[in-house]
Amino acid sequence: MTDTALSGSSSGQKRRKLGGLLLIGPPLLYLLVFLVIPYGEIVVYSFWKADLYAIARDFNLGNYARIIENPLYRQVIWNSLSTAGLVTVFSLLVGYPLAFYLAFVATRHRQLLYFLIVIPLLTSFLLRAYTWKIILGRSGLVNSTLQALGLTDAPVDIFLYNQFSVVLTLVYIFVPFVTLPIYASLEKLSRDQLEASLDLGARPLTTFLRIILPLSTPGIVAGCTFAFALSFGDFVAPTLLGGPNQIMIANVIISQFGTAFDWPFGSALAIVVLLIVLGVVTIGSRIERR
Repeated sequence: MTDTALSGSSSGQKRRKLGGLLLIGPPLLYLLVFLVIPYGEIVVYSFWKADLYAIARDFNLGNYARIIENPLYRQVIWNSLSTAGLVTVFSLLVGYPLAFYLAFVATRHRQLLYFLIVIPLLTSFLLRAYTWKIILGRSGLVNSTLQALGLTDAPVDIFLYNQFSVVLTLVYIFVPFVTLPIYASLEKLSRDQLEASLDLGARPLTTFLRIILPLSTPGIVAGCTFAFALSFGDFVAPTLLGGPNQIMIANVIISQFGTAFDWPFGSALAIVVLLIVLGVVTIGSRIERR
C-alpha cells in the first residue's frame, strides 16, 4: 500500500513538473528566440568593425570609443535624451489630470472617454505623425488660423522642423501610454481611504498629496517609463518633423544599418540605447519601491 502511494505521489510530481514546463516553456522559447539571441548578436557585432562592405571579426572597442570621442554622436544622444525627457514631462502633465478626471470625476461618460483615449492607438503611428506635419505646415491649420485672425501676414515656419514639433507630436502619440497605467492605479484606490482622510479634516489638496499621489506612483512610473523609452527610440517623428538639427539616435542607427553598411557601429549605438533605457527602468523601479 505504501509503495503504491509513493508511486502515485511520484507520478503526480512528474505530471506537475511536465505541466509547469508546458506552461513556462513557450514564453521562455519566445524570449530566447526573439530577445536573447538577437540582443546577443548585437552585442557581438558591436565589438567587430566594418571593412569597406565586409565585416571584420576583430574584437575591439573602437565603436564605443568612436561614440565617446565624436561630438556629433554625443550631440545626437543629448538631443534624444532631451526630447524624450520633455515628452515624458509633458505627457505626464497631460496624462495625470486626464486619468484623474476619468477615475474620480467622470461617471456617465466614463466608457466613452476611455474609448476616445484608446482609439488613437488603433491607428497607424506614421499616419498620426504625418497628420501633425500637415497641421503645423505652412498651409496647415495653425498658419491658416493665424492668418485668418490677422495675427500674421504670411505663413510662419517656427512650428515645424524643430524640437517643438517633434515633442508636440510625440506627446500626442504617447499620452495614452501614460494615462492608462495611471488610471489603472487610481481606479484601484479604496474610496474608504479618501473618505476617511476628508472626515478627519484633511483638505482635498492634502488628501491628494498624502494619499492619492503616493498610491498612484506605480502608474506614474510605468507611464513615464513607457513614454521615455518609446520616444527615446523613435525615428518617425524626427524624420518627418525634426529637420536636420533634430536627428535622434534611432535615425543614426538606421542609417548605419542601411546606407552606411556599418553594422558593428550601429550595433554599438543600439547597445548604448539599450543601456540608457535599462538605466531609466532601474531608476523607475527603485522610485516605485520607495
